[in-house]
Amino acid sequence: MFSVLVCEDDKNIRRLMSEYLIRSGYTVTECENGAEALESFGQNHVDLLITDIMMPGMDGFELVRELREAGFDTPVLMITARGTMEDKKTGFGCGADDYIVKPFDMEEMLLRAAALLRRAGTASEKRLTVGNTVLDYNDFSVSTEENTVSLPNKEFLILFKLLSRPNRIFTRTQLMDEIWGYDSDSSERTVDVHIRRLREKFESSPDFEIITVKGLGYKAVKKDKNITT
Repeated sequence: MFSVLVCEDDKNIRRLMSEYLIRSGYTVTECENGAEALESFGQNHVDLLITDIMMPGMDGFELVRELREAGFDTPVLMITARGTMEDKKTGFGCGADDYIVKPFDMEEMLLRAAALLRRAGTASEKRLTVGNTVLDYNDFSVSTEENTVSLPNKEFLILFKLLSRPNRIFTRTQLMDEIWGYDSDSSERTVDVHIRRLREKFESSPDFEIITVKGLGYKAVKKDKNITT
């Protein structure tokens, strides 16, 4: 999954942004100021930074400038109430890749985020090959020798997660937290439903199978020796 770092000092806006991103399949880390964001970059992989400008301490301009000087080429989407041309020039000048002004539509934020990831070439790397089965993150599709099917968002993310780490056991809680989000109202039985649907769709696959590990969770077992990303 793509990892997005949301840096925004307004808690309500930050949580709303995070919820929309999580529902769209992203993994989200939250920070409330530039200093926290810099620390997070040193500890975690980040595919995309979405940052406010006006924050206490280190503002968004300084944050992006520090990241670029440190050699990070992570795509940056700046979100702010400051919409003057001078502010935009400053933002692009310090290394931002795109700019959106508050108040903004969350769907537009998602579209811009996806565009930045594609432009950076990150999305094209999100392919997983297991034998003759190819999972493509760009359109949530699974291709086999016989056909290509597009999976619902959550089903694809579960399958991609399991096949990315063959033989590794994932608990229902882990899958819920990473794919549905920590604040989801869904129960862990939802995972079982999605696993059942995946098994029905790929029960005849010669490349992999999904195994239930009693009392623990699920794992994917490959039937082919070759797996590449």
